[in-house]
Amino acid sequence: MSDQKIACALISVSDKSGLVEFARFLAENGVAILSTGGSAKMLRESDIAVTEVSDHTGFPEIMDGRVKTLHPAIHGGLLGRRDSKQHNLAMSIHDITPIDLLVVNLYPFEETVARGGDFDACIENIDVGGPALIRGASKNHEFVTVVTGTGDYQAVMDEMKKNKGATTLALRRRLAARAYARTGAYDAAIAGWFERELGQELPDPLAMGGKLKQTLRYGENPHQKAAFYTGGAARPGIASAEQLQGKELSFNNLNDTDAAFELVAEFDEPAIAIIKHANPAGVAEADSLAAAYASALACDPVSAFGGIIAANRELDADTARQIAELFAEVVIAPGASDEAKAILAGKKALRLLLTESMPDPTAAGLTARSLAGGYLVQTRDTGRVLQKDLKIVTKRAPTAAEMRDMLFGWKVCKHVKSNAIVYTRDSATVGIGAGQMSRVDSVRIAAHKSSEHAGTQGSVVASDAFFPFADGLLAAIEAGATAAIHPGGSIRDEEVIKAADEAGIAMVYTGMRHFRH
Repeated sequence: MSDQKIACALISVSDKSGLVEFARFLAENGVAILSTGGSAKMLRESDIAVTEVSDHTGFPEIMDGRVKTLHPAIHGGLLGRRDSKQHNLAMSIHDITPIDLLVVNLYPFEETVARGGDFDACIENIDVGGPALIRGASKNHEFVTVVTGTGDYQAVMDEMKKNKGATTLALRRRLAARAYARTGAYDAAIAGWFERELGQELPDPLAMGGKLKQTLRYGENPHQKAAFYTGGAARPGIASAEQLQGKELSFNNLNDTDAAFELVAEFDEPAIAIIKHANPAGVAEADSLAAAYASALACDPVSAFGGIIAANRELDADTARQIAELFAEVVIAPGASDEAKAILAGKKALRLLLTESMPDPTAAGLTARSLAGGYLVQTRDTGRVLQKDLKIVTKRAPTAAEMRDMLFGWKVCKHVKSNAIVYTRDSATVGIGAGQMSRVDSVRIAAHKSSEHAGTQGSVVASDAFFPFADGLLAAIEAGATAAIHPGGSIRDEEVIKAADEAGIAMVYTGMRHFRH
């Protein structure tokens, strides 16, 4: 028989929202309730009959509550199979009452980490008894209903109403699967925190988990299913943002918005990044956000249409007015003035996201992507170069203006898909070539696109990796570049340097590559 009547429930929760209503329903349907600590106190204060676990087991809570449900009377009640003569005999001999419903949500470990709890506070918020109860009840789901989230209360009540106080096997299996996912994600959060505390960058084994934030309409394409999960170390951005307006974000929106916000975080002065298909269409830094937006848009206004706009400052009214003139999918910023919000509110289709703060581009962390049968995991690209790190390799040294633009272009290059070429002038991109199989093609495409808008005359060129031949640099010189920045390290470096000297341009090496695949 797949239906299992609920006669006895064990309730021990840290999140008590909706608890009283649910417990009262159980009591009104003849369910005996066992409970612990704060949960029991709340139920008694609400005039709901409850038996303390310590009274049920005959053993007191000890060690500051660390040991309370770890007892055979509890675990035997959860794990005993109702269809086993041997199990039933053991329960009878040892006076163990079957427990038909387990309601447990875990100590708020993730929340403690998120609010900056110290090491000892985080350790104390690692639940031990809860996961043990959940795993035991889930294993015995043929007979036990396990609830690990307040959102499942209603489903249990609905089934009990329809089935004379019983739940179906289908529901119990669904809740058991969810329960195992919860304990898995919980353990992954603990492991990840411990590894960060210990400085273990690439642990073995690797534990990853996440919490469903949003089920998406579809993935990259309409025939793909997709969802957005949050997990790992907290980081300001798309996962923490508050959406003030606009329709639901899509898979591609989320991916592009993350790319835009991570890019704009690289800059100290007011900056704007406009992203299309995860690549920059325009980036600029200026004395004001409005000036930065105008320069970023000038790089490629055609590609900017329908793009993602990221700012590293609170949005002001002047910038909002300019943005309102363009069709954009998403705007993300750490904040926005009331006037800016009112201006953008007129763009009903625009999603406005506010994060309160910016991500730290130098903060350590891991990034992951899936492969068939596994994952590629690496540390975040936190590489940066300063002027003192650069090696001048040409006869002519760069001017102060060229040096400023090269360092600006190098930051942008880090966020452009390889092979990446970025032309910059006056702290703004004027041409971007992304994702080409040949570096010289990226050079020419960037110059061609720029000639339609800003133009590359008098610009500097940044390349995410070395020029393997002189042809790529020569194409950039032909496009009007007066200086170049790249890692160096090709077996033909001397050939490339010679081409630069013959053209009279300045060139510097970073000694660092920024591939982005």
